[in-house]
Amino acid sequence: MTDHTPAPSARWATLTVATCNLLNLAQAGRLFYEGQEPYSQNEFERKVDWLGERIRVLNADVLAVQEVWDELALRAAVARSGLQYGTVAVPGAENGPGQHGAQGTPRVGLVTRLKVESLQSLTDFPSAAVLDIPGLGPHTRFERPPLLATLRMKHGQEIAVITAHLKSKRPKYLQDAQGRTLEDTEDPAVQAIGSLRSLLMRASEALALRLKVVELLHRTRLPLIAMGDFNDSPHSVTTQLIAATSQVAYDKGARDNALFSAWDVQGEAALRRDVAYSHIHQGFPEVLDQVLVSEEFVAASRASIGDVRRVEVFNDHLHEGRDRSRSDHGFVRALLRLRLPDQPLTNSVTSGSSPT
Repeated sequence: MTDHTPAPSARWATLTVATCNLLNLAQAGRLFYEGQEPYSQNEFERKVDWLGERIRVLNADVLAVQEVWDELALRAAVARSGLQYGTVAVPGAENGPGQHGAQGTPRVGLVTRLKVESLQSLTDFPSAAVLDIPGLGPHTRFERPPLLATLRMKHGQEIAVITAHLKSKRPKYLQDAQGRTLEDTEDPAVQAIGSLRSLLMRASEALALRLKVVELLHRTRLPLIAMGDFNDSPHSVTTQLIAATSQVAYDKGARDNALFSAWDVQGEAALRRDVAYSHIHQGFPEVLDQVLVSEEFVAASRASIGDVRRVEVFNDHLHEGRDRSRSDHGFVRALLRLRLPDQPLTNSVTSGSSPT
């Protein structure tokens, strides 16, 4: 007699993550860069109102944020969203007795509903990632330290999340101790050398981050999500230094060391658009803000315990004119699924495309 009892359908937990460059989020009256006026109280209120509405619309379980000068300002924006988050943290940008926010460069932070098991800033490079930068000497530390968090979902699954903001493409010029530029920034040769310095710094940071990714994938075996403003495209050399996705095309065994663009591995039923840029530089759209996932979120992988259902880029505000109360980056949100324990992953629920 044939058993027609249907196989149990898989049960899933969903996880929504997003990355947001907040464009110099600082308290009113706080000088963050020489030559830029501090926010007036009115500007500050407009900025946190705008960000609060964006956070409300994203409604993400995990927000990776960049360019925060003052943790208090981020807390104000989160409060304006009306959503409840258990953790709002920007290490290095705290405000309190003896704490005056970030100094020199803005910091990255984390906003999450999930339980935080651990949270640490990554500051110093391993020796293998140290490069000598022309005119500057050895580059040994992240300018904006990435944030590594271990988070626990309600059903007990732990995940690792990295928030990063790599060196921009803007030329790096030599400065004196007071921050005054020592080079002729109108000289094309000086501009080229400045751009080379920035590239080498970003490459050094990308390699340092890659070494941490490999360590995490080998040591913890936790599903890993790396998000942030990488200041380069998904297939650039620096991004691929971090992700190493291109190696998978030649060696399928490299999957357990790789990270995959959530956009590339999202489910076949996802709504794909040709406007998925997150920044506009001199009129040209670019994808700088990215969500990368380990093979546990790649449905076609044998190690899969979940998938990427869809990825969305919220970028309409990039066409609303330059106004520092808004961000100059689009926000990227990904909806992920993780299979609940003791549920096999069947073909009927595997809808992701093969990684490239």
